[in-house]
Formats: sequence, structure tokens, C-alpha cells
Amino acid sequence: MKLNVTITPNLAALMAAEIKAGEQAVTAAMRTAGTQLKSDWRGQITQAGLGRRLGNSIRSQTYPKVGESIDAAALVWSKAPVIIGAHDTGPLIRSNDGFWLAIPTEAAGKGARGRRLTPGEWERRRGLRLRFIYRRRGPSLLVAEGRLNARGVGVASRSKTGRGLTTVPIFLLVRQVKLRKRLDLARDAKAAQERIPAAIVANWVEGRF
Repeated sequence: MKLNVTITPNLAALMAAEIKAGEQAVTAAMRTAGTQLKSDWRGQITQAGLGRRLGNSIRSQTYPKVGESIDAAALVWSKAPVIIGAHDTGPLIRSNDGFWLAIPTEAAGKGARGRRLTPGEWERRRGLRLRFIYRRRGPSLLVAEGRLNARGVGVASRSKTGRGLTTVPIFLLVRQVKLRKRLDLARDAKAAQERIPAAIVANWVEGRF
């Protein structure tokens, strides 16, 4: 007696379709995870009061860039890693030369595009000399002899008699400063990783049925 066995559907085609479904499921899950993590990090940064511009420095990319793969991966990063990293870790900041850190007061004003000024830049822009005042308690000061304009910024006095001239604190001087930790990026990254397995399964099942 001769027996013939025919497998329907074709086993090779079935396995190929299953592999394709897996590739699509993994790629879709990683793309979703990367996009969601990017959104979560941007939200954290904005809610921490660090500004939408810094939040928009967070980018994401799924690999491969074209097509699907069972080894698909997502990369989420910042185009301003030093700033983001500082707010994520809360480091202790010291002066590079071992002396003072100059922290501008409101009276210092801002430079181009809202950038903070250094003491040297401030003197060149305002045409005034800064004077050092040492204090045993609290931060020492860099002050200028001038006046406050309508915006509360220290400027040179226009009076030839010295009327209205006052000592304006321009910079606070400290030896070091502890930056407050304002972000917890690892928390969102861990949550994104934990959602991936369920997302792969859901996408795989959806792709088959």
C-alpha cells in the first residue's frame, strides 16, 4: 500500500508569512515605542519649565529606516545632550579655573537671543566697570555704579551730577552650585521598554487576523 501526504497550505509559504508578520510586528512596536518615548521626554522637559525649544531637541529614529526587520530598534536622543544630561543628573558645578561662578541677576539683562552674559561681555556692552564686593556670608558680588532703567536693567547714568547714581548688583559670585535634578528620563525609558513585548504580540496577532 502506498500513501501520499500533502500538506496544505504549503509549509514553506506559511513559515515565510509568519516571519514576515514577525518583522512587521517588531518594527511597528519599536517605531511606536520610540515615538512615545520622544513625546514623553518632550513633555517632561516642557513641564519642568525648561522650554519648548529644549524639548524639541529630543529626536527619534527607527532602524532599519526602510523596510521591516525582526531585529528592529529605536533610538531616542537629544541634540542638546549636555544641557539635558545636567538637568537629568543634577550635578555639582564648579568654575573651570577654581575661582568663582558668576550668576547674573535680573539687573544684568540678556545678550543676543536671550543669552546670559559673562562679566566681561557685560562690561563691553554696558560700558561700565564691575567692582568686586566680598561677603563672608552669602554670595559675593560684582556691582556697577549706574542706574536701573525702566526694565530693571543696570545701565550707565546719564546724569552729569551723579544724581540717581546707585550701586547695582549685577552678578552673584559663588564657589559652586548644585543644579537641581528636574528630569527623570530613565523612568520614561523603562516604561517604554516594558510596553514593547505586549506591543509586539498585539501587532503580530493583528497582522495575522
